[in-house]
Amino acid sequence: MHLGVADAMDTAQRGIDWAATQQLIKRTGAEAASVVAGRNAATAGKSVRDLVSCGAGTDQLDIDSLPSGAAGVQAVLDAYREQIAVVSEAGPRIILMASRALAKVASGPEDYLGVYSTLLQEVDQPVILHWLGTMFDPALAGYWCSDDVSRATETFRSLIRDNADKVDGVKVSLLDASHEVDLRAVLPEGVRLYTGDYFNYPELIDGDGTRHSDALLGIFAATYPAASAALQSYDAGDAVRARAILDSTQELGKHIFSAPTFYYKTGIAFMSWLNGKQPGFQMVGGLHSGRSVVLLAKTFELADQAGLLMDPALGAFRMSDFLRINGVGV
Repeated sequence: MHLGVADAMDTAQRGIDWAATQQLIKRTGAEAASVVAGRNAATAGKSVRDLVSCGAGTDQLDIDSLPSGAAGVQAVLDAYREQIAVVSEAGPRIILMASRALAKVASGPEDYLGVYSTLLQEVDQPVILHWLGTMFDPALAGYWCSDDVSRATETFRSLIRDNADKVDGVKVSLLDASHEVDLRAVLPEGVRLYTGDYFNYPELIDGDGTRHSDALLGIFAATYPAASAALQSYDAGDAVRARAILDSTQELGKHIFSAPTFYYKTGIAFMSWLNGKQPGFQMVGGLHSGRSVVLLAKTFELADQAGLLMDPALGAFRMSDFLRINGVGV
């Protein structure tokens, strides 16, 4: 087991435009290539695709001016192609992101299947399909052309069945553990389930003795030391210790991803700042104000309890400054 990096996913949906996202993808690919070229023990035999994955979507489109019908569907297809080309050239594995534009113009399941099947047959590598729920993006309501999850899942499964050789795995971010367990049980051989369940990930990663979920989790951006330790424990055959480590981060994960869930990145950035990974607590589009002072104070408390403050003195200093700036006496 190993940890990799997934980039240009939520960045492509919340505040960073396509021009900036292209630069992010290219820089991510170049950095990964330099690591591979270094040929250290951790990357021996690995390619850029093994280390990093990047999202390809349709966010360069203005969905308010999209034509209806077949012309709109074609515009979505071409937008996906443009972004896929950028990711392919940069080197990372492709993650096909859910499309707000497709959700708007699709008139039935056949439009989803037509777009995705065409793209899957065109790519030169197996990709990761991403199904993102409305708790993360309300504009994706009715994805796969149904508000009924079971009907949407049938469309999703038929796509995977017909294109299994081009699907590395699927990331499902519906925050429904039972749905995920049922889905991973019927996926074709070799197609992985990457959990996007930020509430139940310890049990889903640990598995049921027969199957388990891999992870493609934003919370790992805040808990990566614990995630790394857990994977090493799994590799060493100590599943009990591995599960205990993942469990120790669960309350922090639930807190950071609490409703409204689409502001979870505020907590991730706050953790990064507390741990000295960025000089200031600022986010594109003012999203650093997406959570209250009280909620962020709780984030600090839970991170401390989970042992995820890498430099406790620095974290405490920055937390004290944050509280003072926001008028809270310490």
